[in-house]
Amino acid sequence: MVIDNYGRLINYLRLSITDHCNLSCLYCRPKINKKARCQILRLEEIIRLVRLTAGMGIKHYRITGGEPLFRREVVYLVRELNQIKGVEEISMTTNGVRLAQFGRELKEAGLRRINISLDSLRPDRYRQITGGDFSRVWEGIDEAINLGFSPIKINMVPMKGINEDEVEAFVRLAIEKGLGVRFIEFMPFNQDRAAWNKLHLPIGVVQDRLSRLFNLKPLNGSITGNGPAEYYQIEGTAGFIGFIAPLSRGFCHRCNRLRLTPDGKLRPCLERDIEIDLKSPLRNGYSDEEIKELIRKTIREKPHDHHFHEERTYQRAMSAIGG
Repeated sequence: MVIDNYGRLINYLRLSITDHCNLSCLYCRPKINKKARCQILRLEEIIRLVRLTAGMGIKHYRITGGEPLFRREVVYLVRELNQIKGVEEISMTTNGVRLAQFGRELKEAGLRRINISLDSLRPDRYRQITGGDFSRVWEGIDEAINLGFSPIKINMVPMKGINEDEVEAFVRLAIEKGLGVRFIEFMPFNQDRAAWNKLHLPIGVVQDRLSRLFNLKPLNGSITGNGPAEYYQIEGTAGFIGFIAPLSRGFCHRCNRLRLTPDGKLRPCLERDIEIDLKSPLRNGYSDEEIKELIRKTIREKPHDHHFHEERTYQRAMSAIGG
């Protein structure tokens, strides 16, 4: 068991395995110079870190990117991580574009939980927001349902004047398909503050609108996962929705996670630029105990809260951290 300086149990590690993404979303815009392959952690290095952190009490792992399905060996990685003692759960966040292609292999490798980013149900608007092909994501969602992934959660970032008029349609999607939809507050991550203010929609506004139309019952249990969302069952249906509000309803007091970047930096916080290099020690012959001490050091540096309210420039793009 690992406890940080503020008494929070740290049991969740997000593994960003690539900074490559085929989309360019309004709130992320990851079209950056990709790191050379030699700069990215090798699979055996990721597997070693998971083995070490699992031995320290980390139980839940989420594979992210960039877009993780651009990492050719991702199915092998899922299979290997599922065999590590102490690992209770491997999940993935994907934009869904390649999910129809890899879904069956991922399921057979042991992946069960999956989150799919989708910010519009209108193909033209989806292309406007992401630059991608809606039909491929829809195929991926259908494939995930047919394969029996559970739970399946759709991540939607509502933005004023862009897609806020679709939040009710997303709830109806959850009802129709029996899945989850999570509404995520738009974060000012290397965004022009004036542009962000124009688009930012407090998540409470979304929740108030939906509460007037749907009977929402607070939901707790294994289906909700280990993240920051507040979940509600849509009463009388198998669908559920969640609200993630890092700005208007800060949840730092219960943050349970660390983040590993594609180039091997361990970060105790999404918003802070604190990170400790693990790649160099991995490649320079450090012992397991020495690397575990670096992990403990990262946890000791985990801040009490974020500073999103302060306008500043971040060292990394969202896509290079894993969200």
